[in-house]
Amino acid sequence: MQRKSPHTAPMISRRHILATAAAMPLAGALGGLGAGSAQAAAPMLGTAVPKFNRFKLGEMEVTTLLAGTRTAAEPQKIFGMNVSAEEFAAASAEANIPVDMAQFFFTPTIVNTGSELVLFDTGLNAEGITAAVTAAGYTPEQVDVVVITHMHGDHIGGLMNGGSATFPNARYVTGATEFDHWAGTDNERFAGNVKPLAEQMTMLNDGDSPVSGVTAMAAFGHTPGHMTYLLDSGGKQLLIASDFANHYVWSLAYPDWEVRFDMDKSAAAATRRRLLNMLAGDRVPFIGYHMPFPGVGYVETRGDGFHYTAASYQLLL
Repeated sequence: MQRKSPHTAPMISRRHILATAAAMPLAGALGGLGAGSAQAAAPMLGTAVPKFNRFKLGEMEVTTLLAGTRTAAEPQKIFGMNVSAEEFAAASAEANIPVDMAQFFFTPTIVNTGSELVLFDTGLNAEGITAAVTAAGYTPEQVDVVVITHMHGDHIGGLMNGGSATFPNARYVTGATEFDHWAGTDNERFAGNVKPLAEQMTMLNDGDSPVSGVTAMAAFGHTPGHMTYLLDSGGKQLLIASDFANHYVWSLAYPDWEVRFDMDKSAAAATRRRLLNMLAGDRVPFIGYHMPFPGVGYVETRGDGFHYTAASYQLLL
């Protein structure tokens, strides 16, 4: 008779494996009856979105800030006002987005040029922009320059805080055409948030530079003097696009769709096509103020319109 070597591993049969597996749920259940072993279910924490996103652009450091969000019902009262409900619904379904609700993001941008800290737009209110700036690791006192792309309330709302400037050490820059338009109105937001700072404001025209490496580009239509700003550093470019296109599907795929908040709708549509063609042709990324946060993406031509692709790791390398 052959002896088994003392070093031979014991054979485990299929029947043994199945029997052990069958016993495991029972063992687990019995083990759970021990004192102190029960655990409460983890609480629901609610939806969450990052508060800031930072990346390098040449020698610059760019940080997008989430200064607020808002859910809006009946989005066709804002976008696609000149198309049928059926066309709007079909376009939304094709893009896998709801037809009855939309989520908006408010995304100011901080650019650290290496010598100055520049904030583009200020959100809905002082509380929101202060919290966003602080979350990103800065203080309002560190901001050297505030650039206002245009003067709708969700861009100038954070300029003042209780009668004082939210950014006390900053100088202010905006487009001359934009300022002149709103100065001739009785708009309360302009009177309360912009006029108190008017003496500290530098007025720009198309092609001017608020700081080194940044160039103002006229994008009129959304408002009479709406500006975008092209960053150029170390051979890399990025457009701070503000509101020339306000939705990643309804504005890009359908640039001729009318938008409620575009003050000159035909001029705004022409501006959209011009800038989207530039971004797609030159493969320049952009920051859209109302795009899904963190608001950074690319444009490609698709049919008669354009397609938005959110940035992944391109700007982290």
